[in-house]
Amino acid sequence: MKSFQYATAQTIESAHELAGKKGAYLAGGNDLLGLMKEYLAEPDILVDIKSLPGLNTVQPGSEFWTIGANVTVAQIEDHADLSKTFPVLHQAATDVGSRQIRNVASLGGNLAQHSRCWYFRHRDIKCLKKWGTTCYARDGENQYHSLFTGNPCISPVVSNLSIALAALDARIIIQRDTETLRWSIADLYARAWDNPTAHNSLQPGDLILRVEIPHQDASWRGAYMQVSQKADFDWALASCAVAAQMDGAKIIAARVYLGSVAPVPYTVPAVTKGMAGKTLDAGLAAQVAQSLLADAEPLSQNAYKIPMTRALIQRTLLQLIA
Repeated sequence: MKSFQYATAQTIESAHELAGKKGAYLAGGNDLLGLMKEYLAEPDILVDIKSLPGLNTVQPGSEFWTIGANVTVAQIEDHADLSKTFPVLHQAATDVGSRQIRNVASLGGNLAQHSRCWYFRHRDIKCLKKWGTTCYARDGENQYHSLFTGNPCISPVVSNLSIALAALDARIIIQRDTETLRWSIADLYARAWDNPTAHNSLQPGDLILRVEIPHQDASWRGAYMQVSQKADFDWALASCAVAAQMDGAKIIAARVYLGSVAPVPYTVPAVTKGMAGKTLDAGLAAQVAQSLLADAEPLSQNAYKIPMTRALIQRTLLQLIA
């Protein structure tokens, strides 16, 4: 690990000033410290942001709920009102790592975490995502990699919460220099689709402040499911998040997003838009699953993800009428 300076910020302004373009923000540190130990991240200074005011609260509102970036995944999991109002987010939170990890992992850190591809994580391999010339996973060990991508890198997004928040049409509030940005989840990950070196659209010095989730009335239902090799403390092989406005079994509007199959939370807008006005049943769920995966491009070792994800989409959709 490279030597670094350490400072504790008391305001958002001081945090940004301290970090500059060569520093890093420290909250839970689950991902950042691992990257530093492997020399994959070498910040000049770590800026502790755990004391920043307003970033560790959950606030309901008439228009949207606000969740601070320093709220832990365990707090999201345990928050009774969040669980009742946004079950899709609660379910995604409970599937993050182990309880010990969720106790310290922050919402902002979960959204900003870097690739888990073992070629990227190996400090002695200079892969395409580390400014090399080759994505070694394409012709190597790729059983956990993407089915969809807009660039030669096939490392998938691994944030559970991003998939759920995409389905909830959430907005991410980010401080960039003197400007406050309000991004969709699609905006947050857009650069990762066509830029092999990008994990997300954040620039050095950008600080995630909070997440805003639009208020939903009782007609909205949601569900999240994932498939992993182990029942607990494991990354998703594939995940699915659904949020839909329902009138009985009839769909008024719906959003369906997939995780761990692309470098971004993946959806097909034409497919989800076409669900409106239809009755949700096993036949429609199968049709939607087939359409969402129509453009999948499996690699030598991950073709199993297609039937697995197809079944996952169907089961998640049918949770809405269970």
